[in-house]
Amino acid sequence: MDGERTSEAGRAVGQRVRRLRLERGTSLSALARAAGIGKATLSGLEHGTRNATLETLHAVAGVLGVPVTTLLLEPGAPPEQMAEVQGSAVTPTLIEVFREPGVTFELLHLRVRPGVSQRSPAHAPGVTEHLTAVTGVLRVGRAEEPVIVRPGEHHSWRADAAHIYEALGDEQATAVLLIRSPGAP
Repeated sequence: MDGERTSEAGRAVGQRVRRLRLERGTSLSALARAAGIGKATLSGLEHGTRNATLETLHAVAGVLGVPVTTLLLEPGAPPEQMAEVQGSAVTPTLIEVFREPGVTFELLHLRVRPGVSQRSPAHAPGVTEHLTAVTGVLRVGRAEEPVIVRPGEHHSWRADAAHIYEALGDEQATAVLLIRSPGAP
């Protein structure tokens, strides 16, 4: 979570954020402003003194125009080496990253805690999400028009606008999520 001492994996995430920001010629202030996060939060992330939430990393990845796994995983590393990160309601586990010319697919298993709604910031333009519920009942999709998804049901949405994840009821829900990012490295 934000504010705690970071692990080696957390410091590596910060180094990847910094490298991508510098490659794009973007200042710390400009990236923080565009991502809607505090400059101190971004600086702490880059310098390895703060861990980021899933929402923060999605905001940064969206502005940088990369899939979030680009920040969480070294290129070519196996999925189980992805840095651990949590959102306010969602804990993802990476299953696989698939890359084709001009598009990246991230396949994730999600655990969604009940009693809290997670608002995910907009991803880069053209990003879509495709969720299949496994257990529990979920409310997911674009923030202005979420839908209810039950086990075995599927919902897709454009993720280049704010979207939500919420487990309905008293039990944790699980799902499989495919994120498709066009133009991604």
